[in-house]
Amino acid sequence: MDALKGIGLNLYERRLWVALLARGTSTAGELSEIANVPRSRSYDILQSLSEKGFVIVQTGKPIRYVTVRPAEALDRAKTKLEEEVHSIEDRIEDLKGSPTMKEMDELFSKGMKITTPEEMTGALKGRYSVSQQIGSMLKDASKSINIVTNEAGLDELLSNHFDVLRDAKERGVNIKIAANAAKTPDSAKSLNSVGEVRTISKKDLAIDGKFFIVDGKEMLMPLTDPKVVHDTQDIAIWSKSNYAASNLLNPIFDHLWTHGKSLK
Repeated sequence: MDALKGIGLNLYERRLWVALLARGTSTAGELSEIANVPRSRSYDILQSLSEKGFVIVQTGKPIRYVTVRPAEALDRAKTKLEEEVHSIEDRIEDLKGSPTMKEMDELFSKGMKITTPEEMTGALKGRYSVSQQIGSMLKDASKSINIVTNEAGLDELLSNHFDVLRDAKERGVNIKIAANAAKTPDSAKSLNSVGEVRTISKKDLAIDGKFFIVDGKEMLMPLTDPKVVHDTQDIAIWSKSNYAASNLLNPIFDHLWTHGKSLK
């Protein structure tokens, strides 16, 4: 049941499909009793399972449902999801080129005029959300990107944001990365091709965290240790506060950068 939850089936869907696997073929009424699912909900849920590829509907009176071999059901479900993703991608691209996009941009611009930078602050939860926000910040950089990171952070920068950093360099953005690179020299060397990397020794400067500053006015700082918490529990603070970026984090970055050593 836990494994089926991991592929996106809700509780009632899991119960009914497992019950049908054990029966081979059955009616909605029989399955609702076995699976302890309200009979009034069973028809809709079994129809949903049919659309996802887990169940075949036998027309007749009463309507019967036939299970699909598990491996085949998973292949069908995967194909269905891929088709839905491609369809959504096409709709997103159509929307980006439509007049509606212009209207949304106008609304955004009007909203930003009455919003102070300090109000553009929030907490991000989950490693994926944090990584997405970092990518957006780097993509929008116009002058400078200053990064302090650790060994694991260098690997993440290389695997998740190398292309964005390379594009920023081509736009003329000044990229500086101060990091403890003792255990990840290859990642440091690769990133040194899109910006300047300086190494920080834990022996000289006891710092093992990370933060990002873009154009001296936008910052992001993780608050949790990724070695301790699960990916979904990662938390970071993001802000467009010029004060926080310039007056608090930039001096720390400058200190670390001054004491860092260029790669050999």
